[in-house]
Amino acid sequence: MSDKLLTPIEIGLTAAIVAIEGNEPLILTARGSDQLAGLPFGPFDALSHRTFEIGLRAWVEAQAGLKLGYVEQLYTFGDRGRHAEASDTDAHMVSIGYLALTRAADNAAPAPGATFEPWYRFFPWEDWREQPPAIIARDIIPALARWAEEDTPETTRALPRKDRVRLYFGQDGAPWDEERVLDRYELLYEAGLIEEARRDGRPAALARKALPSLGISMRFDHRRILATGIARLRAKLKYRPVIFELLPAEFTLTELQHTVEAISGRHLHKQNFRRLVETEALVEPTGVMSTQTGGRPAALYRFRREVLQERPAPGLRMRSRR
Repeated sequence: MSDKLLTPIEIGLTAAIVAIEGNEPLILTARGSDQLAGLPFGPFDALSHRTFEIGLRAWVEAQAGLKLGYVEQLYTFGDRGRHAEASDTDAHMVSIGYLALTRAADNAAPAPGATFEPWYRFFPWEDWREQPPAIIARDIIPALARWAEEDTPETTRALPRKDRVRLYFGQDGAPWDEERVLDRYELLYEAGLIEEARRDGRPAALARKALPSLGISMRFDHRRILATGIARLRAKLKYRPVIFELLPAEFTLTELQHTVEAISGRHLHKQNFRRLVETEALVEPTGVMSTQTGGRPAALYRFRREVLQERPAPGLRMRSRR
């Protein structure tokens, strides 16, 4: 057996905790001494926590004062240096990422130091609700086009750079696919266009005199974890009724539409959306009218839980591409 000492490993649990408020998708962040936003993070205690999810729920409630609803494991993030500063010599940190949903109304306020922030601050190119974000044509595509021109025939990628730019950012006739959040983020990282790439010492970023302002950077690899969570949630809308984890028990169809638009990042035609909701039979009327709409009273609905027994994949089957 080799006498070489093995690097100790610690297991952490990182949570992308999503809520909706005022038709905006929010993500819970905590800022450290460096003032960079980060996702809530806590250690897994094998003696106190029987499962990873139990550990996640326990420390989120203890540290952030939040009760979580839906929780789903995303991915294990263990890249070397992903959770370390240059001077660190401690154990290597492997983090299990989670997507968690909570209702803003169920939580009066997060603990001190924790704040809900709009997730489009971190991914401004993902918000297509009003129109294509100006940042794509103004900053992203010109920079990616110059980077793509440097591609070499010896690349080991299945697709050359130009094709990935076209497909991931919906250029030259390619449709915008709202689920490719992680692909777009990792392309910007590979091209050295975001602060995380410079911070990690990526040559493409270090070779640039200045970086464009592409959203707010996050601590460690937390923006990558958040991109993974957003992509998963956008995909999940189509085959699981997870959207109702973000809504109050009773809601109007307008509130439901705005919440779906907030998560998917795209505008939905009102009548088409209502036909879709009717076809999928996910909701039922409560028989009560809401007078808090700012206009005419609107009917209140609730999630029809029987749908979970009626078919294996109930969701809002919107077209996946714009």
